[in-house]
Order: sequence, then structure tokens, then C-alpha cells
Amino acid sequence: MSGIAPGELVKKLGGCYASALGIDLTALESGERFKWLLAAVLYGTRISESLATRTWRELAARDVNAPDRILATGWDGLVAILDAGGYVRYDYKTATKLMELCAALMRDYGGSLDALHDAAADARDLESRIKALGKGIGDITVGIFLRELRGIWAKAEPPLSPLALAAATALGYLQPDTLDPDRALARLRRLWTADGQAATGFADFESALVREGLRLRRQRASA
Repeated sequence: MSGIAPGELVKKLGGCYASALGIDLTALESGERFKWLLAAVLYGTRISESLATRTWRELAARDVNAPDRILATGWDGLVAILDAGGYVRYDYKTATKLMELCAALMRDYGGSLDALHDAAADARDLESRIKALGKGIGDITVGIFLRELRGIWAKAEPPLSPLALAAATALGYLQPDTLDPDRALARLRRLWTADGQAATGFADFESALVREGLRLRRQRASA
């Protein structure tokens, strides 16, 4: 097993990305969950984490981080904000995606992601409903979004991220032959609680593993 305890790994690498952005996913107001979905859409594109973060902060600074505000800003306005944040490569496509997403969320769920969650029959249906909000919302974006809602939304149970799986194996939390994501996820949850951590905080451990997985991927790419 790794020489570093799960809780120490979180302290070293950081936990949930939402918390780092100042988003409170446990808040009663569902708008906080939408802010994180907006961030997940930005992170889900093949663009640097720093640019995605800068663009999210640009949207937040202009108070364009709620479905009605995004729709009121319009496609041209969104493109301008995305460009200001450095999200130039995918500005047109992302603006279209956000407009479609917000229109569908307002139309089908009254603008509330909590209502979407409540309408879902189970974890897989929840994933399907999020994808159905707009063209281009795929497994990566949904995985990023739901990963940090484990323990907050009852039906938030996405598969373990391949990045987290790779990092957990490299760090010795998992055996190299642990290929089943479900078994790997169960094992990591046991390690987290065995370290004296609250089960509801597991998303911090998973996010720390994703951070390490990204570092390992960059390291391989530059080798």
C-alpha cells in the first residue's frame, strides 16, 4: 500500500475542485450545483485546467453563472466572455452547448438541477438526463460533475475516473491487476474510512487521485 494515507494525500494535493472554486455543493440553494456543472462543462473539454478555471472565474465575476443569466447574456455575449477567459479554441462550440443546456434545464426542470436529480430513477438515469441537456455533454463532463456530488446526491454514483484508477495504482492503493472500476471504487472507499475519514468526504480523496492522475499523464506526455 502507498506510504501516504488518503487524508494526507488530500492535504498535499487538494480535494474537490468545486471547493477550490468557492462552490458549496452542500448548500440548500441548487444554484451552487449549477455553478459546478458550468465548471464541469469547461473542464470537460481538452483544454488546460488553468484556462478552464480562469474562464469559470470570468463568468462568475460577471454574474453569468446561472441558467437564466446565461440565456440573457446570449450566444455572442458568452463567446466574448469565454474569449476573455482564454477559452478561445472552443468558444463557439461551448457557447452553443451552454445555451442548449440552460434552455433544456429551464424548460424541463424549472432551472433546477436538484429537480433533475429527483426525477431520475437511478444513477444511470441521472447520467442520461444530464447528457440529454445538450449536445456535446458526454461521459467526461458528467463524470467530473457527479464525482464531487458523491455523498451529497443519493444517485450520484459515476464510475471511477480512469485518472483516479491510474493514480491509485501508481500510489499503491490498488493492485496493478485491479481492472474492475467498481471493485476499485469499493476498495478506495474502504481505505478512506479506515483512515478515519468521514464517508461523505470521499469525493475529496477521489479528486486528489484525479489531480495525481493528471500529473502522471503530463509526465508521460513530456517523456
